[in-house]
Amino acid sequence: MLQPGLMMDRPLLVSAILEHAAAQFGAAQIVSRETHGPVFRYTYAECAARARRLANALHGLGLATGSAVGSIAWNNHRHLEAYYAVSGSGMVMHTINPRLHPEQLIYVINHADDRVLLFDATFAPLIAGIAALCPGVEAWICLSDSAHMPEVRGIGNLLCYEELLSPSSEQFEWPEFDERTAAALCYTSGTTGDPKGSLYSHRSLVLNAITICMPGILGLSQREVLLPIVPMFHVNAWCSPYAALIAGAKLVLPGPRLDGAGLHDMMETESVTVSAGVPTVWFGLVQYLEQQQIKLSSVRVIISGGSAMPYALAATLSDRYGIEVRHGWGMTETTAVATLNALDAEQMKLPAEERHAIVTKQGRSVFGVDIKVVDDRGDTLPRDGKSQGELMVRGHWIVSGYFKCATSPLSAGWFPTGDIASIDAHGVMQIKDRVKDLIKTGGEWVSSIDLENVAVAHPAVAFAAVIGVKHPKWQERPLLFIVRKQGRTLQREEIVEFLSTRVARLCVPDEVIFLDSLPVGGTGKVQKAVLREQYGDVFK
Repeated sequence: MLQPGLMMDRPLLVSAILEHAAAQFGAAQIVSRETHGPVFRYTYAECAARARRLANALHGLGLATGSAVGSIAWNNHRHLEAYYAVSGSGMVMHTINPRLHPEQLIYVINHADDRVLLFDATFAPLIAGIAALCPGVEAWICLSDSAHMPEVRGIGNLLCYEELLSPSSEQFEWPEFDERTAAALCYTSGTTGDPKGSLYSHRSLVLNAITICMPGILGLSQREVLLPIVPMFHVNAWCSPYAALIAGAKLVLPGPRLDGAGLHDMMETESVTVSAGVPTVWFGLVQYLEQQQIKLSSVRVIISGGSAMPYALAATLSDRYGIEVRHGWGMTETTAVATLNALDAEQMKLPAEERHAIVTKQGRSVFGVDIKVVDDRGDTLPRDGKSQGELMVRGHWIVSGYFKCATSPLSAGWFPTGDIASIDAHGVMQIKDRVKDLIKTGGEWVSSIDLENVAVAHPAVAFAAVIGVKHPKWQERPLLFIVRKQGRTLQREEIVEFLSTRVARLCVPDEVIFLDSLPVGGTGKVQKAVLREQYGDVFK
């Protein structure tokens, strides 16, 4: 019989992160851009006090353990307080992507049984349009002070956040419960069918947050200044609002200013050292830096995820701006990071071109997560860097099922991601494409990601997207969409010739469509479903 270890059994709870930060790093700063413009700053200790007041206020509204509280909000200090107050008091924090279609917003709010919904003033018109169709929401709380409350008609029980907190006590005893208790809820983007809910436990959030503090991931400590650009409504900003408080890092929250000028100003003013966001954010920031002929003086490391990081972008950030790019992979169902690519000591010695090529891969699985690729029969494929199959994942913070869904998505204990990938002998994983985005033309498979990455290497291309379109002869053919850089000209013949010297002939698209912008969702990903709907009959 195995003998148990003689260790205290203390639950891993979100509230413990907050109280640790207040006790050990109480003077560390949180800097937040308000929705109406100004910058607000206070300390971890003050944040903890206000979170306790919010917990009291929510209980005063009649919410009990297990109640769901929704949020439609930017990355700001009030949203952060809600993260801790809601989950810490035993309720479920439901972060909602404001760029979902209104019908999907209504669906997720009702499906989650949200009893209270917090929202930033920016989204007041959106709230006004859906409130009547969300009968379970008993109170709508605007994350504002009284001076900046928006005029919203037709919403019953509209409350002001600061007025709600004002009479509440700072004394609140965080309850203790099983660490497997639900803490947060996040829905998929719902590109096919209704969005599906991933219900995260306290244990999964805390373990993931501890992991991403490690040097090879975010590398957080009291010396770092973290600016999470990835939204707090998108997989909990990849758990960075929890990780920052664990490490004692200064936390900078950009609010609604996610344009290049706004991000550059925040990064320079607050001496940001580490940041995290999707490639479209980095494209926008680089464009601004190039236009203004300026640099970033303090940023050392950025984490890029959500979609593939193009080689040209990784090279520009590294060579021109001296920023180390760490490329990761995760999804709503993996809580946050599952794999990350940080160059090791030997790789750092390689020529620049080889380093950048490595960075475009999604990297090794972090401790606590296992990955493999399988063929159509479910057999595990060799780790040779060539064999491609569906990526499967399991681990301490991977979903075992979807919220209110009777059927399990797992296959023999593994979660099927829907991504096509390869894994090499060193454990480095590379996403080749989404299963639904692979293009089969003339019996051969074409990766939309590979083609996009080559296209954006052209000096006149700002953004590129590729979809497969039905073709009467070839089954499918790739259709390329291009957004030109500001002030640059580019013709179809030029980009086709550029591609023809860099990819196989069957990969060169027959048609190129130039757009002013690509349809992008709230998480920064290109909405290829929109492109398919609008341009799917181009070859008919």
